Amino acid sequence: MRFFLGGETTPSRAIVQSAGAAYRLDARILKEEFHRAGPVQRLLLRYTQALITQMAQTAVCNRHHSIDQQLCRWLLLSMDRLPSNELKMTQELIANMLGVRRSGVTEAALKLQDAGLIRYSHGHIEVLDRPGLEQRVCECYGVVKQEFDRLLPDLGAL
Repeated sequence: MRFFLGGETTPSRAIVQSAGAAYRLDARILKEEFHRAGPVQRLLLRYTQALITQMAQTAVCNRHHSIDQQLCRWLLLSMDRLPSNELKMTQELIANMLGVRRSGVTEAALKLQDAGLIRYSHGHIEVLDRPGLEQRVCECYGVVKQEFDRLLPDLGAL
């Protein structure tokens, strides 16, 4: 994304959170397509707007909601982008994504497991009851999902 926004480098890094298929595109080709001001440009700009909404809402969520609610939000957003209801991730990665301690993730995951919403074991989470997660999650999930659905209706799972 940094290339079509005008920067050639970034101090941040990308982390692959889940196994699956991915595409790689040479940055030069992406910039050329972006500058044609066609469908690729419009798609990337809408995606950027949705991503900014997600980042802002995550900051609000991390400040105002419980770790349980944050974990529900994160699980639901992940499920929206994956073809299955299973995630292979360590507690440490989830803790880093949520900005909390590993023990907080363990406690929150065990609460969700005790409620029958997920099955949780070393590096593996299976969502058993998505509607149950949707009932426990804070409003932040809905804000982000609504914005992605509005801006990127044709994409389904990203």
